Amino acid sequence: MDSSASHPLVRTRFAPSPTGALHLGNVRVAVFNWLFARSKGGRFILRFEDTDVERNQAGSEEAIMEDLLWLGLEWNEGPDRGGEGAPYRQSEALERYGEAARSLVEAGKAFPCYCTEEELARDRTVESSGAAVHRYSGRCRGLTEVERRRLEAERGVPAIRFQVPDAEVAIDDAVRGEVRFPQEDLSDFVILRPDGRPTYNFAVVVDDVRMAVTHVIRGSGHLSNTPKQLLLFRALSASPPTFAHLPTVLGPEGGRLSKREGSAAVAELRKEGVHPEAVVNYTSLLGWSPPSGEEVLTVEELIRTMDLDRVGASDTMYDPEKLRWMSGQHIARMSLEELVEALRPFVDFGRFTQLGGNLPGAVEAIRTRLRTFAEVNEHLCLLYPESGVELVDARRTVREDDGMRAVVEHVSRRLQEVDPWDAKQLGQALRDAGKEVGAKGPGLFHPLRLALSGERSGPDVSKVLAALGREEALARLQKALEA
Repeated sequence: MDSSASHPLVRTRFAPSPTGALHLGNVRVAVFNWLFARSKGGRFILRFEDTDVERNQAGSEEAIMEDLLWLGLEWNEGPDRGGEGAPYRQSEALERYGEAARSLVEAGKAFPCYCTEEELARDRTVESSGAAVHRYSGRCRGLTEVERRRLEAERGVPAIRFQVPDAEVAIDDAVRGEVRFPQEDLSDFVILRPDGRPTYNFAVVVDDVRMAVTHVIRGSGHLSNTPKQLLLFRALSASPPTFAHLPTVLGPEGGRLSKREGSAAVAELRKEGVHPEAVVNYTSLLGWSPPSGEEVLTVEELIRTMDLDRVGASDTMYDPEKLRWMSGQHIARMSLEELVEALRPFVDFGRFTQLGGNLPGAVEAIRTRLRTFAEVNEHLCLLYPESGVELVDARRTVREDDGMRAVVEHVSRRLQEVDPWDAKQLGQALRDAGKEVGAKGPGLFHPLRLALSGERSGPDVSKVLAALGREEALARLQKALEA
């Protein structure tokens, strides 16, 4: 088979199974592959390992592609856009796996296996740990042609089993350095099932050779698959890719991050309004650190600095709160125009009818408080509170406290002179009024917030006033002064 010699460019791949939603654990793998390919001016390939028909879920493939596009992880080659490595679904490449398996049989590197389940069960040994380990006995390795024909007549189409060389296997991992696998840990393994479907390790290697993948970047859970895959690359006369096994990500409870152990679905993060660039930024730091030591990085900065040399081997931990904090940092960097458009799908306009066309002003007032886009309604409540007992009580507090009442009265008079009605002019008017009435800090802002929204804390008061507009803001202050 052709190797990657004719493809000097870096070529990475992300190969999910369409068996469910995309989760942070596999998103991290996609992020590392995408960033590394982009950093080297290479190509990022998307393919689907869909031969496990029983586990495939309808719509999963489309959902995975939608999630990747939301994250900005566009692929250069894939099932929807083709490429020189097509097909990009394993279910469409069954004939190629069969051809590759037959070529190994013809070369004496693989052989038909007619063993029954009962015979294979007897090959299982029990280690000192108590775990059952399957070691193939080699009974079909040396069959004569006559014996093969007889067994095929009796038992039907055989599996194809790879003949493991009698030698230690060593790999040079870009993250972990040299890793050795003793020969006794390996035994002849099946590469093609009797029904023509390839096993995982065989399909992966045939695909990687066909697609000229230069770097296989994946989780540490795949490290045990690597010796089998390395042997298959060599048997197919293909140059092996560079292997890089990322550190294990632990979930919030301390176990390995998985769908069942704390890993959030990308679709759920989208629903919560987490900034997509924050997801890319955060997952890139699960095992890698930039030279600058900074945590909040744009995608462009990540591409410029990503390198496998700075990936560590030690376990790392997923922290949902850290992800949301980082989302807030990315939101803070957005222009007002970008943020307003990003928030529109999340705003409950039916609830906040007073917003009218003043969404930009409202967003400007609350933007520093947002960690996710979906939090917008929670913070809009500080500008447009629902009338209720708490708001009435807050205004009564202002009215019945001589100091608070004096502040609100003085500020109200000052604000009537402000022109233009913008945050800068309003901020100066508040400071001037505070000096005149002898109030500053909480003594100045608490009464105003209570009068405007019924809360003691909230966004910058000058921005709240600007967002509400002259008429509404003065009306609210007046309500707090009236019995």
